Amino acid sequence: MAGFPGVKAAPFTYASHVLAVASAAMVLVWCIHFRGGLAFASTNKSLIFNIHPVLMLIGFIIVGSEAIMSYKTLPLSHEVNKLIHLTLHAIALVLGAVGIYAAFKFHNESGIDNLYSLHSWVGLGTICLYGIQWIFGFVTFFFPGASPTLRGKSLPWHVLFGLFVYILAIATAELGFLEKLTFLESSGLYKYSSESFLVNFTALVVIFLGASVVISAIAPAHTDAPQGYSSISEN
Repeated sequence: MAGFPGVKAAPFTYASHVLAVASAAMVLVWCIHFRGGLAFASTNKSLIFNIHPVLMLIGFIIVGSEAIMSYKTLPLSHEVNKLIHLTLHAIALVLGAVGIYAAFKFHNESGIDNLYSLHSWVGLGTICLYGIQWIFGFVTFFFPGASPTLRGKSLPWHVLFGLFVYILAIATAELGFLEKLTFLESSGLYKYSSESFLVNFTALVVIFLGASVVISAIAPAHTDAPQGYSSISEN
């Protein structure tokens, strides 16, 4: 998989960090200011649901974004960066699982059916694929570790599949924003209210975040860097 000739990763990496902070702030304002806050247990079941978008965006997508870009952003050794990459993805996976649990908990305590929407189908599939990708990466590249030849052949597929799962996560988030806002508007929220605009703009920022992360991942760190993958060392 070649990068874009003449395009450096750095500007897109910086943009990704800014967009990540912006989207995190926006989803917190939405869930805390407009939706009333966060709680794992409450008589107001909406507070339980609010944990879902916060953890899925900040915990799953943003932490996952930083994991993807860690090789480009941290001036550390390959082994240290690999450990950070693995750890951040593990954190994203755990927080994503907790976020999904919050959605199920909200549905069960509110008498709402589970897994009836495209958002829930794609979302559950995405986190399952994320877990498979993490396990494959751990076994192949970390412990016990495959042979250098097998790792070298697996790396492009690992990157490609990882970006595919990441794009699925972004798509799932967009479906989630659309679904929730549609429910709110059908329940009386004014379509041109401040909250409606905030949700739509948050969704737009997440799209730009996803695009920036993908370009950062596939573009070379320097314009004179080789296009493609370097061989994996014996270590």
